[in-house]
Amino acid sequence: MYKYIFFDLDGTLTQSEFGIMAAAVRALNHFGIETPSKEILKKFIGPPLYVSFHDFYGLSDEDSREAIKIYREYYVKEGVYQAPLYDGIKEMLETLKDAGCTLMITTSKPETMAVTVAENDEIFEYFNGIIGPALDEHDPNKAILIRRAMAKLSLTERDLKDIIMIGDRFYDIEAACEVGIDSIGVLYGYGNEEELKNAGATYIVKEVSDITNVIRS
Repeated sequence: MYKYIFFDLDGTLTQSEFGIMAAAVRALNHFGIETPSKEILKKFIGPPLYVSFHDFYGLSDEDSREAIKIYREYYVKEGVYQAPLYDGIKEMLETLKDAGCTLMITTSKPETMAVTVAENDEIFEYFNGIIGPALDEHDPNKAILIRRAMAKLSLTERDLKDIIMIGDRFYDIEAACEVGIDSIGVLYGYGNEEELKNAGATYIVKEVSDITNVIRS
């Protein structure tokens, strides 16, 4: 049984597409970029915002930073509250806590916003900490965030076998592999089975309830 459970936030605990996509549309429209399809907008869920604007849409460094500013102006007022939990999340978290697991959120969303989401969705109390980048970190490596979570819990290389990372995108899985911990890729989020397999997921599950089964097996 794993002792330390690190969760991604968007697409793993929360259905964050509503607020994220609305904020992304505002930022893209500001630069005259026609609103893309819902499927393309989902690219904003998972990676750091700078990557989405700079790498996916080819905005310059200056314009990418301006797009992030516009995005956040909407997101902090409205979008952050448009991220309902997936069905069964609270029950799963409670089961793991009752089993003695230590839970952390490790997300590419700025830490202050992640805290707001967790509080609004009434799951903040389940976690020993929430780790995310500072507002001025535009391209944080997810592996760095995992190591920050480990440091917060005073975990070392000797504890790697007891840690597992749970996420819906390849960013989460590749970071877990880089750090040297096991991972669970979830299919109910915004990724797909092929990308999770290719990234090296230790386990792949379809439902929220399957997470508990893997951890307690």
